Amino acid sequence: MNSLNSSTNFARLPEPPYYAVIFSSQRTDGDKGYAAMADRMAELASQQPGYLGAESVRDAQGFGITVLYWQSEEAIRHWKQNTEHQLAREQGRTGWYAHFELRIAKVERAYGKAP
Repeated sequence: MNSLNSSTNFARLPEPPYYAVIFSSQRTDGDKGYAAMADRMAELASQQPGYLGAESVRDAQGFGITVLYWQSEEAIRHWKQNTEHQLAREQGRTGWYAHFELRIAKVERAYGKAP
C-alpha cells in the first residue's frame, strides 16, 4: 500500500480510518534545489513506518497541494521528527515557499470511481 498508482496518480489506500497530511504551498521563483529535495522527501517518506501513499500536484504559477496518507498520528509524528525532513522543512520556510498551510485530518470515509 505504499505506492502511487502511476497510471492514474491516485494513491492506493486501505479502508479508513487513516490520516491525511495536507500541505498547500505557493513556491518562490527558481528551483534552488527544490526538485531534488522534493524527490528525496517522497522517497524518504515512502520508507517510513505507517506511510500509506501520496498524491501531489503543482500548477504553472507555483501553487501546489501534496497529501501524504498515514496509518496513525504516531506515524505522522515520527515523520515530522525525521532529521532529513526537518532540514527540508527549514529550507522550505527560508527559501522555497512564499506561503504554506499544513492540515492534518482523520479520514473516516472514502469512496470514488475507478476506471
